[in-house]
Amino acid sequence: MSDAVVNGLAGAGGGIVAVLLTYPLQAVNTRQQTERTAKRGKVAEDEEGALAFAKAYPTKLQKGTLQEIWEVIKNDGWGGLYRGLLPSLVGTACSQGVYYYFYQIFRSEAEAQARRSKKPNGEDGSVGVLASLFVAALAGCANVLITNPIWVIVTRMQTQKRKKGPTSSTENDLTVQVDGGLPSSAVTNPNFSGSPTKSQLGARDTVKDLYKEAGLLGFWKGVLPTLIMVSNPSIQFMIYETLLKKLTEKRSRNENGLKPLAATEVFLLGAVAKLGATVVTYPLSVVKSRLQAKQDGGGHASLQYAGTLDAITKMVRFEGLAGFYKGMSTKIVQSVVAAAVLFMIKEELVKVARTVVVINQPNCTRLTNSKLDS
Repeated sequence: MSDAVVNGLAGAGGGIVAVLLTYPLQAVNTRQQTERTAKRGKVAEDEEGALAFAKAYPTKLQKGTLQEIWEVIKNDGWGGLYRGLLPSLVGTACSQGVYYYFYQIFRSEAEAQARRSKKPNGEDGSVGVLASLFVAALAGCANVLITNPIWVIVTRMQTQKRKKGPTSSTENDLTVQVDGGLPSSAVTNPNFSGSPTKSQLGARDTVKDLYKEAGLLGFWKGVLPTLIMVSNPSIQFMIYETLLKKLTEKRSRNENGLKPLAATEVFLLGAVAKLGATVVTYPLSVVKSRLQAKQDGGGHASLQYAGTLDAITKMVRFEGLAGFYKGMSTKIVQSVVAAAVLFMIKEELVKVARTVVVINQPNCTRLTNSKLDS
């Protein structure tokens, strides 16, 4: 089995474990990101767009992470924190598997190129920081182009509006999701009131609805801002690889030699790397979430986004800079813990896979020799 396949499968496994552990925080954060709130201050009466926005999304105090979690538990029980988990697991497994697969391929090529260009009194033949950043960016772009349809579906299932009408008792309760995978009873929406509602679309119906609305290209909605978000894992891996290289070099100078890193050390390296990347790219994450969510069919133009630049402009105008950092504390905790767990699980799975390969090699050698002797 090639290193690319091993790293791809290990990355997928680590990603699944990370999602299972941090999904409640992820669900709450998605709700926080997509919740619009007018910025504080008096709105001029001649600003029609600002007035419409202020009426639809009045200024209010933002709830903290624990308050959001408690509201979900109070209204829908503990299970409400895991609404929409299945499509998120599928998306995470695919994304992490694809990312690590291509990352290993591109990094192996970069290492080979570095060895070929090694000079006697010059470079040491190792992959530099810029090369690591470029490799991570290429892997990220490949991942986005391949898996974007999954995340468009997941985002729509998590943020779609509930339709008026009688609730069907035969519909699967697991498909009833609102912002961030939260139950409808936990969401306050000024645009809806009063009457009973139909259950939201499941994955299959969401695919049909999206195809009917925008055709095949609809599955790549928001691909531009998502490609821009490639900077997050790129920065993350640049920081991680840099810290890993420095720690390995330090280890090589002491009596321990090249002793493998402990799981806790990999956990801390992954946490620091993700923290740095999240702080830098969080505003882009908010814009991406807003764009991938299905836009309201009616209402004032100020309530809808035509594209990335339009979303940024309207967020600055109607919500202020604070709109780009909604739920950031939740995201930092969720991302740092998830990334740290992912790195730790991935490295451990890679070690196990390589150990199994080494153990099996002598058996394969003996089998081959016996066949030759016969």
